[in-house]
Amino acid sequence: MRLRSTPILLEGIGADDCFGYRRGVVDPVPLASGRDADVYAIDDRRVLRRYRKGGDVAAEAAVMAYVGGLGFPVPVVYEARGTDLVLERLDGGTMLSALVAGQLDALAAADCLADLHRRLHALPPRLGERDEDRILHLDLHPDNVMLTSRGPVLIDWRNATEGPPNLDVALSAVILAQVAVDGEHPLAPPAATLLDAFLNRVGGGLLTVLDDAVAVRRHDPALTAREREQLDAAAVLIRGHW
Repeated sequence: MRLRSTPILLEGIGADDCFGYRRGVVDPVPLASGRDADVYAIDDRRVLRRYRKGGDVAAEAAVMAYVGGLGFPVPVVYEARGTDLVLERLDGGTMLSALVAGQLDALAAADCLADLHRRLHALPPRLGERDEDRILHLDLHPDNVMLTSRGPVLIDWRNATEGPPNLDVALSAVILAQVAVDGEHPLAPPAATLLDAFLNRVGGGLLTVLDDAVAVRRHDPALTAREREQLDAAAVLIRGHW
């Protein structure tokens, strides 16, 4: 199924309103930069997320609108066009920043990550090519969870697809384990604690698809060479938990 690249309009906001900054009506203010996208403030309720290397955001916007319509906590999608998403501006910071600042402990973070997986995988699939498939985020980690006044909100859905839920859980574990095995990373010890607590909560079912999760992660174009080198050690760490 191909998704059209025409704008997705929600919440009664049209193209002239959301994309007024293109005509100089709004001057976006830089807020943050990730590995492949930049985020700008449009006003006090909207942000612009723009991908630097191209691509069409239609599929990302469609899955966000779908899960949001079922009550899952995602930013409201106001419009999608080309490389640009206009999204709800969230209050609060990331789970990662809260962990670093000592405002959230690893056990609470593990509870939250496991609960987000549980809630997401309880939703019916949008495309449903196989009965057992569920919606997968495939990048669910502390830097993609915003702790807002309305609770945790999951952001950055570009990798989202459908498949076996354990693959999503396993990929989260691999991402945490990559940090835990990096002896030069300042967050290695807390990442190991968080990983251990997360694995206790999700169980060993992820081991059945761990190799697949490592392969998915290995082919992520945003990874550095050093991060790819850590993948085998990350998998060993996860298996050693049981």
